[in-house]
Amino acid sequence: MQIMRSLVIFLFALPLAATAEVRLPNLLSDYAVLQRNQPVRIWGWGRVGEKITVKFHNQTLATQVDDLGEWETWLHPEQAGGPYSLTVSGDATAHPIVRKDILLGDVWLASGQSNMQFPLSGFPGAPLKDGPKEIAASNHPTIRLLLQKRATSPVPLEDISETWTECTPATASQFSAVAYFFGRGISEREHVPIGLIDATWGGTPAHSWISLGALATGNFTSVFDEGAQIALDQLRADKIRGSNEREDAVLKSEGKPVPSHPNMPGDRQGSWAPAGLFNAMIAPDARFTIKGVIWYQGETDTDPQRSHNYARLFQTLISDWRQQWYEGDFPFLFVQISSYHSPADWPLVRDAQRRALALRNTGMAVTLDIGEANNVHPPDKQTVGMRLAQIALASVYGEKVEGSSPEFLQATTEPAAMRVWFQHAEGLTTHDLPLGGFELAGDNRIFKPAMAKIEKIGETETVLVSSPDIPSPRFVRYDWSDVVTSYLYNAAGFPAGTFSSE
Repeated sequence: MQIMRSLVIFLFALPLAATAEVRLPNLLSDYAVLQRNQPVRIWGWGRVGEKITVKFHNQTLATQVDDLGEWETWLHPEQAGGPYSLTVSGDATAHPIVRKDILLGDVWLASGQSNMQFPLSGFPGAPLKDGPKEIAASNHPTIRLLLQKRATSPVPLEDISETWTECTPATASQFSAVAYFFGRGISEREHVPIGLIDATWGGTPAHSWISLGALATGNFTSVFDEGAQIALDQLRADKIRGSNEREDAVLKSEGKPVPSHPNMPGDRQGSWAPAGLFNAMIAPDARFTIKGVIWYQGETDTDPQRSHNYARLFQTLISDWRQQWYEGDFPFLFVQISSYHSPADWPLVRDAQRRALALRNTGMAVTLDIGEANNVHPPDKQTVGMRLAQIALASVYGEKVEGSSPEFLQATTEPAAMRVWFQHAEGLTTHDLPLGGFELAGDNRIFKPAMAKIEKIGETETVLVSSPDIPSPRFVRYDWSDVVTSYLYNAAGFPAGTFSSE
């Protein structure tokens, strides 16, 4: 009996992979898109020591399961094409794994909060512009979609539960509208298969999407303080809720009326825990070779408790993801949050997003002109996706198109005025409307509204800003309000975003 008990304990102590057949992650499912023109990691799990053979298109590769029950190999770069099959076999596994209808193209990961999550079917009370028409026209055999379920985890996960699908009205209707319009724009222009991964969760802060290691290295103590406070509030709420339930049960058994109770604070299903979303929704993707990322988030971080950290936090997120993927500084394109009536620090976060353009291979789509003062979810996601696609076409795909908004470069002082210099500013115009939104401040940093006019210096278009109330200006800023009503466009039709020279 003692020998049998020891044997059972020994068997349960073995690593799971030691007794498992060869397995692939769900990211490598039927209908997947693999990244063209780059080495592509193929990986999975199996029995320790098992010899693995991978076949794809004209390639045959061999590897072996390591002592942790994992294996990986790399496909050599190939041009766009397909459909192809991926076959993985092991010398100790009875039947090979076959994944069918796989394309080679460009893979983009879309992430962020609700404005990126916003599907083609819209949200309750917030429909997509021309939603039914867009859904009906969403049959695209060479666009593939991977919609990840919302999930959190205290530790990094190895896999997700979802698989790839073809882009059809049924699958696209619940997919990120911004990501869909972005991918459609790239597909129509570049004529290559496009894979889109939707990893989004509405109402979430940036710190949930960053690894614990990066948060710790960045010394974001306020993030961990807030996480601890949420946990304490949840413990108190659970205790009060349990007490109320016991008391209500006694009253109900006695036939007495049960009182109503105020809502207790929740933990937001764990979505605000530091690194919680990174662990469950980003870490599993980091082995999958991608072209780049599109990102739309920041509304939650306009809260004054977090807004002062956002400039550093957002740049940490970008650098962290690039380190996790080991693909170098891949393109990271993001949306400057829109115009919305709120007492929070919306302009501060918009300027923090602009400052992330200091990082290599980044691009920012400005959306101030399509926001709605009383709707945090503007219906025009077509324009958002198109502007992101234009940035990608210009900066990633090398197309000869203007992809960027007028981008603040520097501000220089002149007698009783400041001159603002831009990049991507050819053809500055307000479309015959007054040029507003500019403010000046002196050494005291108290900003006041200012007059502005477009002036051409040589071949460069600038904006001269002055105010009789600020005779010696030192700082200038633009569209520094929650709701913006003044827009400055370049010839390509892209508006300038919020900025401050401070």
